[in-house]
Amino acid sequence: MDASLREYLQKNNSQLMWKERIQIASDIVVALKSIHDENKVHRNLHSGNIFFKQANQRFGIGDLGFCGPVIDQPLKSIYGNLPYIAPEVIAGKKYTFASEIYSVAILLWEIASGQIPFIDLEHDHQLATHIVKGIRPRMVPAIPLEYKNLMKQCWDSDPSKRPDINELADRIRDINKLYQNTSNRSETGENLETNKTSGFETDYASKLYQFEKFPQPRNATDAFDNRLAQKNLPNKKKGGIFKVTKIFKRRPSQNDINDKETTKHQMYYINDKYKINNNPKLHLKIQEESTILDVKEFLFNGTLNVVDLKT
Repeated sequence: MDASLREYLQKNNSQLMWKERIQIASDIVVALKSIHDENKVHRNLHSGNIFFKQANQRFGIGDLGFCGPVIDQPLKSIYGNLPYIAPEVIAGKKYTFASEIYSVAILLWEIASGQIPFIDLEHDHQLATHIVKGIRPRMVPAIPLEYKNLMKQCWDSDPSKRPDINELADRIRDINKLYQNTSNRSETGENLETNKTSGFETDYASKLYQFEKFPQPRNATDAFDNRLAQKNLPNKKKGGIFKVTKIFKRRPSQNDINDKETTKHQMYYINDKYKINNNPKLHLKIQEESTILDVKEFLFNGTLNVVDLKT
């Protein structure tokens, strides 16, 4: 049975060398390039939708239910896995090819670290706000410089500064060639640990989100270092990679105050009867192709008419 990238990393992380990690990244970029070359975007790229194919020992992209052309207007809702959603999409801009490059950046980090991004944080309005304000998963030790720089460029808050798929493919190919020509070295296993589940649980499934009144996305740069708040992100994991993640804070403007007062967040879930609601205790379950099509109708037009073919 083909394993997802998430499952593969959880099982094999401590044994992976950098040449193997970079090969995984290369497989994903090549697969995404084939989608972008058809003038389409995937729209829901995350480690649960990347699969290791036993037949050819390569990784490929699955779950193509939302794959299609770029829509020339912002969606009324966001469907996806929040840590992988680009900040401009959260802030109400349209989903573009560059938005998907951001998702690749988070995947590059996940491959490098063996960790699920923002592993113990709720996928809620607060996490979305941090992403828009430039908070990214914390760097782990021993990441190759070329790989690190590429990853950081891919998750830049400005979509125009991210490489397109052709540049990304060229650069990851060059890095891959460099490492495939080196001998096996145990340069990563001793520095990385497979993520462990704490008492705090997060649902990593894709969901429908509606966010409103977000500020313009920005990078968290050194300019904000002297204004760091004296509290961490709301994370119950005491050790590991999120221990010293900080919240950037600046003097609020009138626009910020207005945004704070009017910011709204709504998550929609679909229960076992395919009824849309905003009950956070119910999980999103999309199992029928007809349901996926109807969720797409909700994303693009703001309406949802779910049909249960079993009745």
